[in-house]
Amino acid sequence: MIDPAVFYNRLRQGGIRFFTGVPDSLLKHFCAYIEDHCRKNEHVIAANEGNAVALAAGYHLSTGRVAAVYMQNSGLGNAVNPLMSLADPEVYSIPLLLVIGWRGEPGLKDEPQHIKQGRITTTLLDTMEIPYSVIDSDSHCNQVIDSLLDKIKNTNGPAALLVRKNTFAPYTKIGSREPLSTLSRETALTEILTLAGENTLVVSTTGKTSREVFEIRARLGQPQRDFLTVGSMGHTASIALGVALGNPQKRVICIDGDGSALMHMGSLPVIGELKPANLVYILLNNAAHESVGGQPTAAVGFDFAAMANACGFRKYRFADTTSHLKDCRADILQTPGPQMIEVRIRTGSRSDLGRPARTPQENKKAFMEAAID
Repeated sequence: MIDPAVFYNRLRQGGIRFFTGVPDSLLKHFCAYIEDHCRKNEHVIAANEGNAVALAAGYHLSTGRVAAVYMQNSGLGNAVNPLMSLADPEVYSIPLLLVIGWRGEPGLKDEPQHIKQGRITTTLLDTMEIPYSVIDSDSHCNQVIDSLLDKIKNTNGPAALLVRKNTFAPYTKIGSREPLSTLSRETALTEILTLAGENTLVVSTTGKTSREVFEIRARLGQPQRDFLTVGSMGHTASIALGVALGNPQKRVICIDGDGSALMHMGSLPVIGELKPANLVYILLNNAAHESVGGQPTAAVGFDFAAMANACGFRKYRFADTTSHLKDCRADILQTPGPQMIEVRIRTGSRSDLGRPARTPQENKKAFMEAAID
């Protein structure tokens, strides 16, 4: 396995001094090392991958240096526009290094949302004419990096490093933030789903949130009537808005996470403008990208109450205990929306947390049967 310190130091020796991106589980040890060893103005965890490419471009414009942008391959979709219309050699010709976690690599078992993305990742890079190299635990790290940096120098544009599963050796982060709350996400979700009742539709965000929703329903013996957004990070609020507009007779609860909310925050003022009376937006805020390693988000000091008001939500509530959540019962079930309930939680989950036993298509069918009745 490759020591994250060796990888990081070789990039710095190659002239890279700025790192930005969206965390990925395959890159979590590398990301943790960056976070511990970069100054604040040298590392930015971006809201989404397109933002990260733009940050890297701006850094190059003011320094002449190459920046590194890390992401999961599912995030390439967010990055295509700035890669093609900003960084491409036929436009502004911005050199940058993409470090991409290769989820769903052909031949390896992975979750359904990663299979097709993994299969077409190299084809997508070829289509965008972005040169790339593949690195794994047995690679000669320095040689691969040096070769790719030479390609970046020759093309004066982006190049990519595809990182296979288990490439990086474990790294334990030195520091950690104080938790926002002692409330666990699973406890909060159990209370929310209990309060929601039988006729409420639920749209839950990607990652561990949807995994826990699935297990809670099974544990409580409740029918699965939730749309589990296993992919499409950042779009949970828009899916829920579409559900609410399509069936105004049903109460719709959107369960989102802070990382997802920040990724495509433009969906929230659209909700505020349309004011669907049947929509409740519940934000689980632990100020972390929990599902891919617990890296921090910008939500730690963000004023979601002010944002809800500015976006045109009719009401904002705050909760960080189960008793606070119980106090929100009327808001969840009856109060006209849109309303936002921010639930502050701690990071962490059960080590034996499973994954949905149903396929995405089976989940879709169960949700639609509950929605269209």
